[in-house]
Amino acid sequence: MTLELLHKPGMAQLTSLGIGGNARVLAKVRDEAGLDELSRFIEREGSSLLAIGEGSNMLALDGELNIALVQVACQRKAQAVISGNSVLVPADMRLPGLLSILIKNGLSGMEGLAGIPGSVGGSIAMNAGSYGTDMQASVKRVRLWTPSKGLFWKDAAELNWGYRHFSTGHDEFFLVWEVEFDLSRSTEEEVRSGIKKTFEKKKATQPVTAKTAGCVFKNPEGHSAGKLLDDAGFRGRNLGGMGFSEMHANFLENKGGGTATQALELMAKASEAVADKFGVTLEPEVIILS
Repeated sequence: MTLELLHKPGMAQLTSLGIGGNARVLAKVRDEAGLDELSRFIEREGSSLLAIGEGSNMLALDGELNIALVQVACQRKAQAVISGNSVLVPADMRLPGLLSILIKNGLSGMEGLAGIPGSVGGSIAMNAGSYGTDMQASVKRVRLWTPSKGLFWKDAAELNWGYRHFSTGHDEFFLVWEVEFDLSRSTEEEVRSGIKKTFEKKKATQPVTAKTAGCVFKNPEGHSAGKLLDDAGFRGRNLGGMGFSEMHANFLENKGGGTATQALELMAKASEAVADKFGVTLEPEVIILS
């Protein structure tokens, strides 16, 4: 089966936050041949299409969602191809798996991304980052797929990048299929040490093992969203099964039985409080699916 269709998939099982209702359908692309079937699927489904990776930055609303999801989930084992300082990986490889490969091969440049749980494709699509680096900093080129052009390569400089933002420059639906990274030669010990240092720092300050969607709000220019939320009294603030983390106020946790309704209410209260107290508008970093 090159394109597997799952009807009424539960968003709680598809997202790291573990909440939300059911999407209309999920199309899993199992191999390159499945992309031809995907074109026909897109023609049938029309609008409301969304590419999804590991769902580590998504908040899905409760109830029935009029969304058709597309996920790269190939049957073959995700492997990297290394040539010199270049590393070519499929979009469905998980970012922690990529970092393990970089350790073994002594390739440096992505240590600051340790602790980010998403897939490579999803991390590209949101230009994931932390501790002064992001995906863009190491990308050489990206292999994309669109219904009209099929598979094609784009150099990193030809794409639009920003803070938690990535765009092909066109409105057409696209998938990230493969990514080639350009890194620096180092040693296994140095890369391992850098990744361990980053992860330990995150583990000490962020709820890395909890059910979260990463940072809830973007950092406003000149401000830290976490500090603003903390100073507004939202660290540890709970509503039902949802709550802002005790460790870091910009992480919203599903503490058990949480709902999207509770999450959105907490976010609204937090945004209002920060605006009233500091005159700063918070924008969601998490993608809200409705």
